[in-house]
Amino acid sequence: MFGIYLKRELSRRKKAALVIAMGLALGIALVITVNSVSAGMTQAQDKVLKSLYGLGTDMTVTKAQSAPEAGGSQGPNFKFDAKSSSKSSQSSDRVMTQGGQALKSSLVEKVAAQKGVASAVGALSLNVTKVDGSFTQGKAKSSTSSSGSQQQGGPGGGTGGGTGQPQVQGGGANFDVNSYSVAGVDVTDQALGPLATMKITSGKTFTSAQTNAKVAVVSKSYAKEKKYKVGTAFKVSGTKYTVIGIATPDSSESTTDVYLPLKQAQSLGDAKNKVTTIYVKATDSKQISTVKKTIQSNISGTTVTTSSDLASTVSGSLSTASNLAGSVGKWLSITVLVAAFLVAALLTSSAVSRRVREFGTLKALGWPSRKVTRQVVGESMVNGLIGGGLGIALGLAAAYTVTVISPKLQAELGSSGGGGMGGGPGGGGPGRQATKNTLEIALTAPVSLTTIALAVGLAVAGGLIAGAMGGWRASRMRPADALRSVS
Repeated sequence: MFGIYLKRELSRRKKAALVIAMGLALGIALVITVNSVSAGMTQAQDKVLKSLYGLGTDMTVTKAQSAPEAGGSQGPNFKFDAKSSSKSSQSSDRVMTQGGQALKSSLVEKVAAQKGVASAVGALSLNVTKVDGSFTQGKAKSSTSSSGSQQQGGPGGGTGGGTGQPQVQGGGANFDVNSYSVAGVDVTDQALGPLATMKITSGKTFTSAQTNAKVAVVSKSYAKEKKYKVGTAFKVSGTKYTVIGIATPDSSESTTDVYLPLKQAQSLGDAKNKVTTIYVKATDSKQISTVKKTIQSNISGTTVTTSSDLASTVSGSLSTASNLAGSVGKWLSITVLVAAFLVAALLTSSAVSRRVREFGTLKALGWPSRKVTRQVVGESMVNGLIGGGLGIALGLAAAYTVTVISPKLQAELGSSGGGGMGGGPGGGGPGRQATKNTLEIALTAPVSLTTIALAVGLAVAGGLIAGAMGGWRASRMRPADALRSVS
């Protein structure tokens, strides 16, 4: 009887049922859309942080860069000898450590021994500034100097040389200044640090036996620019290295161009037994803040940077959109959902009021109030489930549209203050982001099963709220109301 009556009433009042269902559907669809976009924002931020850190890295330990001495050199200096006879070409490399001051390699073991630390590895970040000069005349000694702040080598190699233009003494000089980044990798433990977020797409990575081998892994973007392939040989400051692998970042872009065994990088940078970054993995991700305090208190003069510290430095359209989705979007969803529930309840109550004669007659025939209430709640539940189904469909369509369009968001990565940041996928090292670095992230809107379950729950809740209001109104009717409604 319940099912037959329910089917008849819903088919007889299709328009009213559709209005109630659509009201709930819009609210539920908005909740799904906001939740999916927020999840996409979180994934985008994770990609940005992953490009700064390394897979599995919970924190980095660095040492802040000291202020330069007055009158000291502001950048790399280069000197060339101009031949007095014919035109000649010369090349010179200047290798400098990036970011903060170097740490003793022995600190890696000390950090690893701290309570709450699962493992720790060291890495050395270098910047190589290469100057190629051509001289056509003159007997005087020519020198070029690139002054100003140190430039960072970006993906594929960036133009280095600082803020000022290189100065040339003598005549007939023409030269190019380029820079690229180098990361020294602990080849015995590559699960942390520079290569952690890189995937070897051609060739192979280092073996544990290549601790001091003259081999290199290069990023895909840098290999493309320089036309490097597996087996290609190139020189860094006079030392020849052979490319054994080409690596592609798991996400975003690589912030390091060339990867070398740590000992080779230390030799190039004149930093024997030195590292610039210590990558740390905690035994429990929930205890990261405690481990940070432990390292800071037991190892003085260091700066410990966690992923939450890095997250606070991310700005740009990604940060703005994330804040909107997390604050405005959340409250907008709540407001629309409450309004949808209220409208559904009022419409159901109004529909019950128009069925006075019907319910009064049923009570006169012997239906108890609880049976009438059950009938109204049942109709409202069906309307709620229909609204939930429509809402899920609309929400999925909206999320799919966002994913297909994939709007581009920019994330600007600035200095975290203190000792700089941890290196990126390839360990750009501390201070790597001292100057603004902009990453472009494509936004997606993934819909999880939890979000679908939430939508179903909201549909049921909306049906129950509307049914409760309508049932309460129906339970107050008396058989006499049916007689008064007869004209």
